[in-house]
Amino acid sequence: MKKIIVTSFLLFGFITFAQEHFSGISTSNRVGILNGVLNPAEFSSLSKKFEINFYGLSFDVSNNKIGFKDLTSNTNLEDLLFTGTAPVNMRVDATIIGPSFAMRWMKWGFGLTTKANVKFDMVDVDPTIGNAISNTNLVLNTTLLNNPNNQRLDGTSYGTVGFSAARTIIDNDKYSFSAGITLNMLFPGSYSNFGLSNLNGTITENASGAYLTTNQPATLNIAYSGSLADSFTNFNDYSQSIFGKLNGLSTDIGVNYEWKDGKSNYKIKGGLAIKNMGSMTFKDNNNHNTNYTLDIHSTPQNLQGLDLSLFNNVNNLSEVEQVLFDKGYLNISDQNKTDFKVSLPTLLTLYADFKIVPKVYVTGYLQQKMKKDESNAQITARNIFSVTPRINLGFFEAYLPVSQDEISGTNVGFGFRLAGFYLGSNSIITSLADGKQANIYTGYRLAFL
Repeated sequence: MKKIIVTSFLLFGFITFAQEHFSGISTSNRVGILNGVLNPAEFSSLSKKFEINFYGLSFDVSNNKIGFKDLTSNTNLEDLLFTGTAPVNMRVDATIIGPSFAMRWMKWGFGLTTKANVKFDMVDVDPTIGNAISNTNLVLNTTLLNNPNNQRLDGTSYGTVGFSAARTIIDNDKYSFSAGITLNMLFPGSYSNFGLSNLNGTITENASGAYLTTNQPATLNIAYSGSLADSFTNFNDYSQSIFGKLNGLSTDIGVNYEWKDGKSNYKIKGGLAIKNMGSMTFKDNNNHNTNYTLDIHSTPQNLQGLDLSLFNNVNNLSEVEQVLFDKGYLNISDQNKTDFKVSLPTLLTLYADFKIVPKVYVTGYLQQKMKKDESNAQITARNIFSVTPRINLGFFEAYLPVSQDEISGTNVGFGFRLAGFYLGSNSIITSLADGKQANIYTGYRLAFL
């Protein structure tokens, strides 16, 4: 369990050259596939008739405890992560946009996109439990726990293939209005979830170890499928099976409005989209999805309760499950070892791009999740608001995204585009100043005619 809790640090090694993906470039007035991924209505406004996306990569790590400078300090990162009383929240998120194609024809726009997604989350984890499991320097202490939230450790990988269509509905000298839709085929790869809710109990630390007892039964969900059934303590566990078999559908819908400034420019462009409306079903020979009641009490064999050191060398949720069963602390309340469904993180996105003077723009962007992260069958998302000033010289573009993230707080980044190549970060400036988000994205696309 210790390895599971600190998975984020192992993944951090992969992300170091790293959730608003592609911040700044995705709302550029040089409209391309990235704009269409954000809002399908944008496909009818492509800057060129054709665009090919060769690759797009975005990696992000965000948390509410550890600053970027802590990575180079001598302090144990686990100690920093589990300090204080505030629940630990961390998101590790990678998106890869693969070969994709878009075209504009008369008032229509079409897109074919491929994408791979990898995520690991810590949601509302009680720092006392994490510290008791990961810290071997125990002190004499008794801590009361009363956490009604669902504390989650979850990971998932899946692929998507999207088919988009958009049409300009109104177009005159003053303004235009477009609408679009994307139908995504989902290819679930692997999934793992540990969800512990309504934990009310006591952790007692003494010279022999740290022990947990509960005052009343808690609820525990353990689910896994694919390669994450064996382990999810390094990135290889996620990358082994990003694209599984077709087993889910989702929909994105969006609208776009432009207040024009001449034939090919605008004073204001605004867009609204609802994304990720759908779910996917995990099917695998090793599928497991069980709800338990967790009742940890003193017994003649375990006078002090559950010895948390038993989880130090555990690598996967099956082993966690076995430890609790062996001690007699688990009772099955609902079991489903066959197929189970996981919901995508439905998002409302709203943005407006303002032309300040020729070549200079400012974009406001809002991302609001429409489902709560605490559900065991829910992929997480984040609420984000950002403001991005940008200069666009045609061949060259540079932008400075400033965002407020519900997990990592305030972030300031920088990015640029040179023809079809782009490179940027949502947080490079605040990372150097000890921010709590590390992010990088890059890609290349070719537009013509």
